[in-house]
Amino acid sequence: MKKIVFVCLGNICRSPMAEFVMKSLTDSLKIESRATSDWEHGNPIHQGTQAIFRKYGIAYDRGKTSQQISARDFADFDCIIGMDEANIRDLKRMAPAEYQDKICQFGESGVPDPWYTGDFDETYELVLAGCRQWLERLNG
Repeated sequence: MKKIVFVCLGNICRSPMAEFVMKSLTDSLKIESRATSDWEHGNPIHQGTQAIFRKYGIAYDRGKTSQQISARDFADFDCIIGMDEANIRDLKRMAPAEYQDKICQFGESGVPDPWYTGDFDETYELVLAGCRQWLERLNG
């Protein structure tokens, strides 16, 4: 079973949204999410993301808290998906040389951070479309 991890800055908005949206679309992958920073370490999923889960009936782990990506994660996951260009830069800086090729951007233009935009609905639409594309890519 392929193991993928979605990564954003704080692991409270975009990457957990991608994690649980993808889990709602498939059970053929091991899916998790992480942060590039430790700014939100231990904090729960943002209320805006939780509201999206409730609005669209997406099951999620209410006990999930922010977790920073680790050296072991770079080795363990088959695909490390950054939610935007800044996340990709951070991941490339953090990853050992032998794991650089595992790092990919979520979508061509990335997903804006709703922490700053306040638009969790737009984030959901981008995440849902991107997850469908990733599912095709990973299973194709």
